[in-house]
Order: sequence, then structure tokens, then C-alpha cells
Amino acid sequence: MKDARLIQKLEPRGLRLAPSQVWGRLRLVPVLRDVVRDDLRLSRRGYGDAVSVVTLEGELKGRGLRYVTYIPHGLVVDWSPRQADATYGTRLHVQDGKKVKAGPLAVRLLHRMVRREDKHQLRMLPLHLAMEGFLALHFGGPELAWAEYSREALSRGLSPRSEQAYPGWSEPLLDGALRTFELHERQVGLLLFNADELLSAFVVPHPEDYRALHRTLLEDFYGELLLQFGFLSEAPALGLTLDDARVRSLEDLGTEVSRMRADWADFHAFMAGGLFGVDVTSREVYEAGPFLLQRFHTRLVPSEENHLGEAIVGPEGTLEYLKTLRLSAAQTRRAYLLQQLAEADWALDEAAEVMRTTRADLLVRLENAGFGYLVKPHVLEEARRAVGKSR
Repeated sequence: MKDARLIQKLEPRGLRLAPSQVWGRLRLVPVLRDVVRDDLRLSRRGYGDAVSVVTLEGELKGRGLRYVTYIPHGLVVDWSPRQADATYGTRLHVQDGKKVKAGPLAVRLLHRMVRREDKHQLRMLPLHLAMEGFLALHFGGPELAWAEYSREALSRGLSPRSEQAYPGWSEPLLDGALRTFELHERQVGLLLFNADELLSAFVVPHPEDYRALHRTLLEDFYGELLLQFGFLSEAPALGLTLDDARVRSLEDLGTEVSRMRADWADFHAFMAGGLFGVDVTSREVYEAGPFLLQRFHTRLVPSEENHLGEAIVGPEGTLEYLKTLRLSAAQTRRAYLLQQLAEADWALDEAAEVMRTTRADLLVRLENAGFGYLVKPHVLEEARRAVGKSR
């Protein structure tokens, strides 16, 4: 039986949106939580190394899959009963990983994307958890020995996969916006837009957690949309006004302000419609007491806006933690191609038929997406000639 906490459609349950704050072309939409739990907290664990190597299987220094990237910090998830408030944070600085020398560089070796550290505590690597799942999509390659595939594809599957991302500090506007705008009393998160395109969403369980983690948005990584709109003008101010004709008393004024805030929230939710309210594919990662940690991605349809992310859902279905990444068009195309091949059992003709294209065109698209090594060279050459003749 499927766990009811496993997300099938991402909904901001337990959250509401406040009026946005605009800084140049960046729009920051505060996320508020009126009912705050006292049994789930998040905090930062700094690493600060240039490179981290995460062991995904086996022993820390043994053979197996590795995830290599820059990881400036992890998150510690604590679901202790809150009568232990006086000791909150005392277990945050346990030894995590091992530093080794790799030539002139210091490298941190980390064990697993999510690691249990105590009865009510685990450490996770935020957003890298979701990215690792994305990179692993259909990683095994063909399971049947189709004649068209290369020996490498049949024996090893996909070669080591990589995707490019950009740290928040690479966009100076983000630093200015985070330093300038004040936080709401009940703020637990932020929707980040660039030229009114949703870049990311970040939500935590508690306002105090968000205040401590607010600046980590500069350390997080983002898709190419963070920098792609550098030539555009500032984001427009979206003004709403009170209807003077409806205000005859303080009570009327309060009603109008509430209506205006509701209109703001509805509009910002509409702007984030490519993430909230859409179907997602989720996979359980860890059951932390009454909470379920999971990672997810949207439908990966090239004509749509697509996101990947991770979430913690509470026992009542409330969204307690959320961190997302907007995928670029090229990243979506790569994932879509692999998805279609896998669903067709890697049969090229069958996949091409489902995609309403030709086998030759599919092969050329695979090469353009960086997967040409999966196919035997002479098969790929024949496809190039066939596509060239058809144009």
C-alpha cells in the first residue's frame, strides 16, 4: 500500500504566500506558516571544502558509485520531542566524513546522501539528494543486448553523468536582495523568481530555522536561469490597491487588507504553477518518525517547465521541508530521452514510434544530448547520413 505521505501532486499544504519583494529582475516571495510544529527542526552543518566525494554504496573508501561536487553545507534534521529544547543543537557537530589530500587539494569524503546519526537525528545533503537521484535515472542502460548498442553501454550502462549548475553567489543581485529585505515573523521559506520565471523554492519547518538558513541560499546551486536573464530589465512591480469605496470603518479596512493579501497569494501561486499543483514522481528516501523524506521530479516533458527537488511531509500531509531546482531545457531533454528509451525497454524503433519520430532522428538526438557513446559508431554514422538526406 502506497504511503499517503508520498507526494503525487506537490501542494503547499500548511503554507501561505506573502506579497513579493523585488530587487532588480529578482522577485522574492516569502512563504509563511501559521501553524508551526515543535517536533521537527533543521540546522546547518558547514563543510567549506572545495570538493566533496559522497559514497553512494559500500564503505567510505571502498569500491562503488561516487557523487562528486562542491558541497558547502549539509542539513541536520532533528525530530526529537521538544521538551528537550535545552539540548537542541548539542549533537550537530559530530564528526561527519573524512578529509584527505588529493594532490594540492583537500577533499572531504562523505558517507551517503542521508545518514542516521542519532535516534531522532539524521544528516542530509540538501538538493544534492535530489540531483543524485536525477543523475541516476535509468543509469543502468539497456538490459537487453540490442544489436545497436555499444559494448560499453551493454556492460556498464551510462558513463559517469554530470550536470552543470551555478552557485547563488554567482548572481550579485541575490546577495543584495537577501541582505536588504526583512523577514516576516512567521516566514519559513522563499520562492525565488528571475524575470518572473520560478527558479527555486525553499521551505523549512520553523521560522527560527529559516532565519538561521536564510543566507545559505547563496551557497545553494541553481539552474542556468539564474544567469540567463541578465539582459532583461527589472521585474515589474505588481501593485494591488485597496477599494476606497468599501472602507467605512477599521473593520472594513481590515477586510480589504485581508482580501488584498489573498489576491497576492493567489497570484504568486499562479506564477509558481509549474511546480505547485502539477503531477510529480516521488521516491521515498527515509522515514524519520512521523515524517517522510522523499525526492521527486516533475513529468520531464520538454514543452513544460520542469523541476526536481526533495521534501519532508508531516503525518497530516503538511509540507514541512522543500528545496527545488528548475531544470534547463537541455537537462529536461536529456532526461526525457532516457525516460522514453527505458519505457520502451531500450528498443530504438519502439521508442521512436512513441516519440513520433524516426529511428535515425532519435539516434541523432541521443548524440546531441551527449549519449552518442551508447550506440555503435557505424549505427550512428548511418543515422547521421539518413537525417542529412531528409533535410
